[in-house]
Amino acid sequence: MHRRSFLRRAAGASASMFLAGHALAAEESAKSGVPIDASRLTDRNQNRSTVACSSGIVASEQPLASLAGVEILKAGGSAVDAAICANAMLSLTAPMMCGPGGDLFAIVWSEKDKKLFGLNASGRSPFDWKLEDAQSLGFDEIPVYSPLSWSVPGCVSGWGTLWERFGKLPLGRLLEAPIHYAKEGFPVAPIVADSWGFDAAKYPTMAPAFAPDGKRPRFGEVFRNRGLAHVFEILSRDGAGAFYEGEIADRIVKFSRAHGGRLSLRDFREHRADWIDPVSTSYRGYDVWELPPNGQGIAALQMLNVLETFDIGSLKPNSAEQLHLFIEAKKLAFEDRAAYYADMDFVRVPVTGLISKEYAADRVKRIDPKRAATQVSAGSFTDGSETTYLTAADANGNMVSLIQSIYHGWGSHYVPDGLGFCLQNRGQLFALDRQHPNCLEPHKRPFHTIIPAFMTRDGRPVFSFGVMGGDFQPQGHVQVVMNIVDFGLSPQQAGEQPRAQHSESSTPTGRKMTGGGLVGLEAGFATPVRRQLAELGHEVQPGVGVFGGYQGIWREEDPRRYFGGSDPRKDGCAIGF
Repeated sequence: MHRRSFLRRAAGASASMFLAGHALAAEESAKSGVPIDASRLTDRNQNRSTVACSSGIVASEQPLASLAGVEILKAGGSAVDAAICANAMLSLTAPMMCGPGGDLFAIVWSEKDKKLFGLNASGRSPFDWKLEDAQSLGFDEIPVYSPLSWSVPGCVSGWGTLWERFGKLPLGRLLEAPIHYAKEGFPVAPIVADSWGFDAAKYPTMAPAFAPDGKRPRFGEVFRNRGLAHVFEILSRDGAGAFYEGEIADRIVKFSRAHGGRLSLRDFREHRADWIDPVSTSYRGYDVWELPPNGQGIAALQMLNVLETFDIGSLKPNSAEQLHLFIEAKKLAFEDRAAYYADMDFVRVPVTGLISKEYAADRVKRIDPKRAATQVSAGSFTDGSETTYLTAADANGNMVSLIQSIYHGWGSHYVPDGLGFCLQNRGQLFALDRQHPNCLEPHKRPFHTIIPAFMTRDGRPVFSFGVMGGDFQPQGHVQVVMNIVDFGLSPQQAGEQPRAQHSESSTPTGRKMTGGGLVGLEAGFATPVRRQLAELGHEVQPGVGVFGGYQGIWREEDPRRYFGGSDPRKDGCAIGF
């Protein structure tokens, strides 16, 4: 079948590396002393080999993180061990994207149990932060870069919970490489260097950790983070629980009090990560798995249910006809996202109904194949953006799909004294409307954008994947699935295809879509496609963007083999052996 055709085209079993992404200013690269033609970073080769291997593989957005994870696999560690190590390394090498100050979600395939496990390690709002408090301050929305946007960081609880169930090596062993590179330093990669900028005068707590010499590191310059090394040494010695009781929590709470935040030691002591059941829908013979709310993963399932009613494979990839159906399906799913997705410990979310085929059959009637919708409403029921993604697989068949984030680039732009990481601003995503399911309440998880994904077939694991990028993530998941299932692309090719993004849908914070939203396109879309989308009524943004960051591992049996893909929009790679 054509959807398996990538196996005939898969290349050798070597690491795949490619430096690409946002444009790096030429004058900045000149200052760094490293020769580089910045213009070529956006004119990237899109014919990179899929990495083929049989003993283990890690795919992440930074080569040192992928390599550190592979070394853990070679030392006898599990896929989860490798993922924790890689994630800790990314906290150092891509600090504006992720770190101990953020949250984590994961889907794990356990070969022993022959099933998927979901983990929600997102943090909750402070007990001392109420809707009335926000309203008394005159807020329509919680400020983005503010101590009032802080929720308890769940990342380290995620590492600990994953490790306790699926880890093999000591936690200290998993943190050895991150500690070493945090102390000794590493050369900064180009895409990360281009994302490093911040106003140190406006956000002074960031400067000691991330602009220690009064300026941010350039591409190729060596960066160290001794504060983060200290944090990892505490965790290595005392375990993941030391983040929530002891020196680290004490420092964060003291910092919060000094800067007008609401975090308390009680918030840290009563935090927990939760094992949850992933949910799925079928798509042309495959089962696609996501995690239920408070995240947005089921939006991808809703979109796939709608798109399955059309013969996508008969359309030209990235044609106006295909993109129109994709965009309209997204609009429908995101209206439901805005109306229903919230912390299921506080409200009843009609997950089963939202991801049902019957519901999709009704919703698809609202799509006009010849015209873009300018007004979309949520369905009704009588019952009831910065991130890092990585994936790993081991020789025993275990696989993990893991995503971790501090939300915006540099999160809240606050770094607790001496700790070397930013606190997330995920709490900004609460609604301030008492009637909204996602309204701010004490000790409640906010709506979340980060989502890991997984695919199975006939009860067996097939594909561990994810696409970072805020609201774009469900859209990225769906585009990758269509590329593989409908168009027969390899795991590498599926991530290299140009992407479309629809923006300005209604949001779970209470904003409403007006005028049908906007459509952004990456480089690689033909000019006639832009024109045809406009003729269908879509408001296409001028110029091109860069959307998301993908990693994926495909699995085949008899004998077991892994096929890894890594996004050329990032610095990273898939490394297998």
